[in-house]
Amino acid sequence: MQELLTLLQNSKYCVILTGAGISTLSGIPDFRGKDGIYNKFDADLIFSIDYFNEDPSYFYTHSRELIYDLERKEPNIIHKALAELERRGIVKAVITQNIDMLHQRAGSENVIEVHGSPARHTCLACGKKYSFEEVVGLLEKEEVPMCNECGGLIKPDVVFYGEMLEHDVIEKAIEESSRADLIIVLGSTLVVQPAATLPLYTLDHGGELVIVNNMPTPLDDYARSRYDDLVEVFNYLNEEMGLNISEHI
Repeated sequence: MQELLTLLQNSKYCVILTGAGISTLSGIPDFRGKDGIYNKFDADLIFSIDYFNEDPSYFYTHSRELIYDLERKEPNIIHKALAELERRGIVKAVITQNIDMLHQRAGSENVIEVHGSPARHTCLACGKKYSFEEVVGLLEKEEVPMCNECGGLIKPDVVFYGEMLEHDVIEKAIEESSRADLIIVLGSTLVVQPAATLPLYTLDHGGELVIVNNMPTPLDDYARSRYDDLVEVFNYLNEEMGLNISEHI
């Protein structure tokens, strides 16, 4: 792990790309791991916009643990370390595939959420905006949250299968990846597009790639360094870089 430490210390523009694997330490299931969502129910159906419009109760029932219980989840050592590295000017941006908002709660500021965020919800009929907290309150009283203005269906501002990604968000992610002299992939299998191709922009511009994930990825052969254990890596960085994060796992 000395090589990773050296790369970080020498980097002038480090960008992080995170996937669901980093949040399992916070008690949030990932998608493709042995205890992942795909082994419990059909995640493709949960996040299908067509099925959501047909039967929104399926989404709201099965996403309670994944999304609407997030107030009980806490950022872990990885989220906290990335926030501290950003404060020190080492990490310039965090691009995340996650929708758990834990990077922001840990203190990261330049967070690019390529799949949207449940921090905001929108009535599909009249366009009224709702906060995450407001929708959590509605779900305590009803199975599916409905707009208190027009009675329309409320949907989180998360990108479902069948929806277009926000152009400005993807452009910003590509811009940051292209500027990076080092991109570190954490907890992602790099199979969901377009996030999976972001490290290629770094490589195309002469940057380095590091991957930390407990499953293989399509870009492993392109990585300067490759590690399996997120906990081991971040306990090491915490000690060697003096990040002063008390949480060791």
